[in-house]
Amino acid sequence: MVMVDALVHFDPVASETSLVVRHDNILVEEGKLTPYGLLENIAQSCAARIGYINLCHAETVRIGVIGALQNMTIHALPAVGEKIETRIEVREEVFGMTLAAATCRCGERLLVDGTIKIALL
Repeated sequence: MVMVDALVHFDPVASETSLVVRHDNILVEEGKLTPYGLLENIAQSCAARIGYINLCHAETVRIGVIGALQNMTIHALPAVGEKIETRIEVREEVFGMTLAAATCRCGERLLVDGTIKIALL
């Protein structure tokens, strides 16, 4: 399942992705993206960032796994047809582990925020 349509911004600290919620998304229920869908979008936004870095350095794209989700708060769920924008801000990277702050928004409306740890294999 693809939960990111585009990587719209990248710099060494922050990256942003976008996704339009579609009715045929497996993580849509009753016309809204589920909390699991929002968390998967965050994870795939982290993956898009790492994949872009690997691509820029002509390296093999590494697989990552979620190490932890901390203080994740779901504020609202986006509806089918809405565009969400996810921002990943790296707080720390060490020994193949990345700690990042994550936020998802739909326009000005905050959907979810918290931190994620990703381990690269």
